[in-house]
Amino acid sequence: MSDIFASPYYSAMIIGLLIIIASIISVELGLSVAIIEIFIGIIAGSFGVQTTPWMDYLATFGGVILTFLAGAEIDTALMREKFKTSTLIGLASFFAPWIGVTLYSYYIAQWGWEASALAGVALSTTSLAVVYAVLVETGLTNTQLGKIIMASTFVTDLATMIALTILFAKVNYLMIVFIAVMIIAAYFAPRMILGFFSRYGKRVIETEIKFIFAIILILSFVAEAADTHAVLAAFIIGLILSKTLSDNGQVTHKMRTVALAFLTPIFFIKAGLNVSLPTVYVNLGLVLILFAVKIGTKFLGVYPLSKKYLPDDALYTTLLMSTGLTFGTISAVYGLSAKIINIDQFSILVTVVVASAVIPTIIAKKFEPLHYLNGNNNKLK
Repeated sequence: MSDIFASPYYSAMIIGLLIIIASIISVELGLSVAIIEIFIGIIAGSFGVQTTPWMDYLATFGGVILTFLAGAEIDTALMREKFKTSTLIGLASFFAPWIGVTLYSYYIAQWGWEASALAGVALSTTSLAVVYAVLVETGLTNTQLGKIIMASTFVTDLATMIALTILFAKVNYLMIVFIAVMIIAAYFAPRMILGFFSRYGKRVIETEIKFIFAIILILSFVAEAADTHAVLAAFIIGLILSKTLSDNGQVTHKMRTVALAFLTPIFFIKAGLNVSLPTVYVNLGLVLILFAVKIGTKFLGVYPLSKKYLPDDALYTTLLMSTGLTFGTISAVYGLSAKIINIDQFSILVTVVVASAVIPTIIAKKFEPLHYLNGNNNKLK
C-alpha cells in the first residue's frame, strides 16, 4: 500500500485536485487564482505534500512561459508614445523598493549582501499578472491609463530581470554565447514566425504553439548552460514577438490556455509548498516590516511621478504598481535554487510577496477611476 502513495501517479492526482480546487475558490472569492494556488500550496506543504522531479521541471517551465506571456502582453506602440511617463514610473517603482529593502535586509536584518540584494529584487517587482487581471476585470485594459500602467509594470519587471542577471549571473564565455543567441533570436524570431505561421498555421496540430515552445526551450537550454535564468530571455522574446502575436491573437490565447490550465498552477503551488509556516510565525515581525518597507518605498518612488503625469489616478496607479506576485516569486525561487537565500528567508519573502499581491489590490478597488469607466478616456497629461 505504501508503494501506491509513493507513486508519481499519486502525486499527479494530488496536484491535479489542488489545481481545480484553487480555480473554484478563485471564482467564488473573486481573487487572483495565482494567490489561491500559492495559499493552497502552503497548506498542502504543512500536511507533508512534497514536490517530485517532474513537478520541479514543469514548475520551472511554467514560470518561464508565464514570463513570456507577460512580455507578449505589452503594447509597444503605446509604450513608445508614452515612453517618458512609463519609464520614469517603472524605474522608480523598481529602484525605490530595491534600495530600501536591500539596505534594511543588510544592515538591520543582517542577511548578508547577496541575500539582501536578492530580497530587494524580489520585493521590487510589480505583478503584471495581478495588474493585468485587475485591469481586465475593471474594463480599463484598452484605456490609455490601463496601457500606461501595463507599460510601467513592464519597465519595472524588465529592470528586475536585468538586476537579477547582473547581480547573480556568472560572467563567462557561455554568458557571451547566451547574449549572442539572444541577439540572433531577437532579430530572426519575428521574421521566422511570420513565415512559419503563414505556411503551417491554423491547423489542428497547433504547429505555431509547438514552434514557440521550441524557441523558448532552446533559449532555456542556453540560459541554463550559461548559469543564468531563462526568465529574462523569455520576457524579452515575448516583448519582441508581442506585435506578431497580437496580429495572430488565437496563438496567444491558446498558449495562455495551456499555461494557465496546467503549467503556471504547478509553478505557484510549488512556490507555496516551499513556504514554512512555522518559519513565518517565528519571523512574523520581520514579515510585517519588510511588507511595510516595500509598500512605503513604492509610494515614495511612484506616487510623486504618478501625481505629476496621472494626477487624477495617482493613488490608484501607485497601489497597482505596489502589487507583487509573479516575478517576485520567480526571483525568490531562483534565489532558493541557486542557494543565495535559505528556506527560511524564502518563506519570509514569498509571504511578503503574496501579501503585496492581495492587500494593495483590495484597497485599489476603492479608488477605481470612475471617469474612465464612465467613458472619459482623456485624463492624461
